[in-house]
Amino acid sequence: MSTVYLNGELIPKERALVPVDDRGFLFADGIYEVTPAYQGVFFRLERHLDRIRRGLAALRIDFDPEPLAEVHRQLLAANGLEDEPITTVYVQVTRGVAPRAHAFPTSPVRPTVYAFAMEFKRAPREAWEKGYQATMVPDRRWARCDIKAIALLPNCLAMQAAAEAGSTDALFVRDGVAIEGAHNNFFAVLDGTVVTHPATNHILHGITREYILELCHDLGLPVEQRSIQLEELWEADEAFFTGTTTEVRPTVRIDGRMIGDGRPGPIATRLMDAFVAGVERAATAATRA
Repeated sequence: MSTVYLNGELIPKERALVPVDDRGFLFADGIYEVTPAYQGVFFRLERHLDRIRRGLAALRIDFDPEPLAEVHRQLLAANGLEDEPITTVYVQVTRGVAPRAHAFPTSPVRPTVYAFAMEFKRAPREAWEKGYQATMVPDRRWARCDIKAIALLPNCLAMQAAAEAGSTDALFVRDGVAIEGAHNNFFAVLDGTVVTHPATNHILHGITREYILELCHDLGLPVEQRSIQLEELWEADEAFFTGTTTEVRPTVRIDGRMIGDGRPGPIATRLMDAFVAGVERAATAATRA
């Protein structure tokens, strides 16, 4: 029996009930966040909380997420996950319960806040070293992908298309440009330069994406934040996705076409090694502090 957080309480998951008039259920009127912990230490939690703040501000939901930092730690403890190598905490905040009407409630309502923790298992290295496949799908999402909103139907349809094609990832394409994944960001290595779509309203500003860009700087890898045209994607040396539950995932085929030499490349390998070392170093430092 797992323990979850709902509106100020830690309770058994079986008791976690939300009214059918909740605007998250009726309109997908809310935001969510997923934060990883390594050896019980949350990685860049404040950045995840900042993204929650930005999303709440954009949706004009009045809620202070600062207490959620302690909720994250309580969930790990309540579920006996403090010593697990990797865990994640999912948080969702909706506008709350109100009679169904498209405009915001005229009287103040309390936001609905739900969170749970779970163990995350990294893919075996031997699977990583074989590489993964991706399937391209048209990007039919709304124009504010920078908000981590719970309205994810286009993402679900994209991932279903990928699953039916035998792929691990779905790559959104718009106007001949590779944008990002259905639940992660996308990078290509073009003539030795790491290239990723700029942080506009058309992509989610990934916390892992940000960290990978920092690691590129630390490793002396040239970086460009610009559109990736499909014509040049087929000439890429490497491609990979990044995200909280993706970490660094090398893509060796897209729509059946081989990327590079069909194996994870040296840059993705260096970045994955640096990523693992970095999160483990941060966890060790926090434990000793």
